[in-house]
Amino acid sequence: MSDQKNKQKNTSVSVENIYSLEGRVPVAKAIPFGLQHILAMFVANIAPILIVAGACNLDDADKTMLVQVAMLIAGIGTLIQLFPIWKIGSGLPIVMGISFTFVSIFCYIGPKYGYGAIVGAIIIGGIVEGILGLFAKYWTKIISPIVAASVVTAIGFSLLSVGATSFGGGSGAADFGSYRYWILGGITLLCCILFNIFAKSYWKQLSVLFGLVVGYIVAVCMGMVDFSALKGTSIIAFPRLLPVKPEFHLNAIISVILIFLVSATETIGDTSALASGGLGREVTKKETAGSIACDGFVSAISGLFGCLPITSFSQNVGLVNMTKVVNRFTIAMGALIMILAGIFPIFGALLATLPEPVLGGCTIMMFGTIVVSGLQMVGNCGYSQRNITIVALSLSVGIGFTQVPEIFAQFPKIIETVFAENCVAVVFVVAIILNLILPKNMEAK
Repeated sequence: MSDQKNKQKNTSVSVENIYSLEGRVPVAKAIPFGLQHILAMFVANIAPILIVAGACNLDDADKTMLVQVAMLIAGIGTLIQLFPIWKIGSGLPIVMGISFTFVSIFCYIGPKYGYGAIVGAIIIGGIVEGILGLFAKYWTKIISPIVAASVVTAIGFSLLSVGATSFGGGSGAADFGSYRYWILGGITLLCCILFNIFAKSYWKQLSVLFGLVVGYIVAVCMGMVDFSALKGTSIIAFPRLLPVKPEFHLNAIISVILIFLVSATETIGDTSALASGGLGREVTKKETAGSIACDGFVSAISGLFGCLPITSFSQNVGLVNMTKVVNRFTIAMGALIMILAGIFPIFGALLATLPEPVLGGCTIMMFGTIVVSGLQMVGNCGYSQRNITIVALSLSVGIGFTQVPEIFAQFPKIIETVFAENCVAVVFVVAIILNLILPKNMEAK
């Protein structure tokens, strides 16, 4: 009877549907929630492109083109995740964006082979990951709930330094950690907390957006917003297919495929964390397969437009876990905003002026919620001796070793590139191995 009432509720247009996967939310109410998701990931979405483009010595026109495509692809990828096409997409409120995971390998491939080699490797690697996603039900059996819990916890811990870096002014800031960054980040964080305490009803879930808006206004008053990027930005523009001629180098392709496997690992963790923290249930095999397939095939499409691979964004998983806003229609409003930002570059350039400390003030707590979700997943698996061993050793090796990346110096370059600074990949590998070799019953008799 209650299920029937829920279905009837979901068919009506109501703001209360923000807590339901299905159902319509009034557009005027849905847009702020969607915008909140985009602002939370916008800077991280374009940062990998700027880093790789700089390493490859691309000119400003190429950088502008890549940023535009990144926003468009992120919006399209998010829509496919929300509303699957055939078996591609999970149907979950997953927000997609350009992956940081590939930055180090691209900064190695680009100067050696050229940007065309990066594009060619992305197209091939994306197709490989997409096909693996379609057949995920045959190989994800080895990823037990305790392995997924370990990966989710690792994702949360790996993001804490990202939030802290933004809070301190952003990577590369000349005056990193200065008082003005502390003040701006602190005001933003305080606004998020106070809004969440005093706001009523569903308005509480807009605490991140409130913090971003107040922080942005304060940053403008402090003279910390750079509007120079808006000069000369075109009003409307459309991306071109194959703006860069793909080149196919075997070494580059193999290296990038390995990183795509790491990206798939993160996607599995993100999908598990979202289902657990946002929906209060375990993820299904169909959802995991669709999520990985979307990761791969949309990345291949991104390569066709000269852009970098796309993946699920963990910061948005943290936002969902914190607010419990899981409505697909609502998140789709954010995806449409991204698509508009891709078609109208002036809009994207305005969003890009968001200062790093404002973003850090809002995201630091969101990333913490991913850690908590991972710990909750561990608790749901039970604290048996076997589970404790898997979690403890995988996190110790994964997080510990990657904090001193020099420990991988004796390994081949590809191993060092894949694992030295990616704790999620190390945690995944160690947890999988332990899950396969440890006895099923390790309790003391």
